[in-house]
Amino acid sequence: MSDTTPAPPAAWPLVALFTAGYVAPYLLPTVVGRLDAHLPLSPAQAGLVGTALLLGSATAGFTLASRIPRRGPRPLARLGLLLAVLGYGTAASTTLIPLVVAGVVVGGFGSGSATAVAAAGIAGHRDPHRISSVGLLSVSATAGALYLTLPHLGGGHGLPFAAIALVAAVAWPATGRLGGAGRPGPAAVRSAGRPPYPRAGAVLAGCLLFWSLTQEALWGVSGRIGAEQAGLSEATLGVVFAVALGAGLLGVTGASAFGTRLGRAVPIGAGTAAIAGCVVLTASADGLPGFAAGEILWNAVYPVVLSYLIGLAAALDPRGRWAVFAGAASSLGTACGPVVGSLLAEAFGLPGMGLVLGGLLLAVAGPLTAVALHAGKGAAAVTAAAEPELRIEIPAPALATAAGRPRRVLLLSPAARRSRNRERDAAKV
Repeated sequence: MSDTTPAPPAAWPLVALFTAGYVAPYLLPTVVGRLDAHLPLSPAQAGLVGTALLLGSATAGFTLASRIPRRGPRPLARLGLLLAVLGYGTAASTTLIPLVVAGVVVGGFGSGSATAVAAAGIAGHRDPHRISSVGLLSVSATAGALYLTLPHLGGGHGLPFAAIALVAAVAWPATGRLGGAGRPGPAAVRSAGRPPYPRAGAVLAGCLLFWSLTQEALWGVSGRIGAEQAGLSEATLGVVFAVALGAGLLGVTGASAFGTRLGRAVPIGAGTAAIAGCVVLTASADGLPGFAAGEILWNAVYPVVLSYLIGLAAALDPRGRWAVFAGAASSLGTACGPVVGSLLAEAFGLPGMGLVLGGLLLAVAGPLTAVALHAGKGAAAVTAAAEPELRIEIPAPALATAAGRPRRVLLLSPAARRSRNRERDAAKV
């Protein structure tokens, strides 16, 4: 009984933590824009502050990946939310640049901690894809509401930081439904080393870094593409982005309802290829139709593929370590994306940047699809191995031996029986 895995936490606390952790990256454009407009920072310096936030988030993921099973989700989640409130609250309440930067880094680490705990908990559920889809839907709706509300609440650099801190504070009661630290049983001790499927997990994390980098690289120059190349006004750009956000909400809702009926390989591979086409279309657009089509289709497909990637990381390790590592790698790629996008645009022009980013997406689509196929086979093997054997002792005379003693009958599930037969055949060879 000591090997029994504790029941996973309820879904809604994980969705709340997921939202509190992800809302900061979603609000990054308005954060950077207000830092540039209201503090003595150049656009490049404001962008570096945003990069520092994302690097702090990625650092939290890499730091906590192996500690969540030992420390327990509740104390780490509360620490992360506390750091988010203190860090972003400090950044919101001062105009001193060093304190703003320090608050952003601390807050980013807190956001990454909340995301890491949520990812580990989601990985332990029976249907991680559905929960991650609900989490993406929640954070998209929260960020959308803030984008519509913040412009009407006045100026200043601190308002977006205060909003992020408020979301973290609202998520605090959800931590009461998470498990605390406890003594792990023998099964937990045996699995406390490196995560399973190290090669597939490393490929997934590495590909996710470049996958996220391309998304953020395009997002960082989307306003420039629309204004300079497509010739759109600021008001028209706002309408396009609002419609694109709505398309993203619809995409996540559809992904949650559809589930994994096609597995993960097809949505991830085909979806990444479709995103590559959207990137090329957006970057080469010279008018409203092409730009709007590229942005809306991209924002509709991107969160769908992301939800399947989160589910894929969870399938590789139900204890959530690969989900945390993959999330940290994604944050690292997101942090580097705006810089890479700007450099590529200067070197090759906006259409050339789109071709490079599209080619990079196609290059990672194959390995991601291969990992998804491998994870599906691995999950089936784990399920077969985890199905318990049922031993029933039937007394004599129904099944009596020559000595009159009862005979043990071993009843196996079909999957366990097939696994046992394969082992027996291998032993004969």
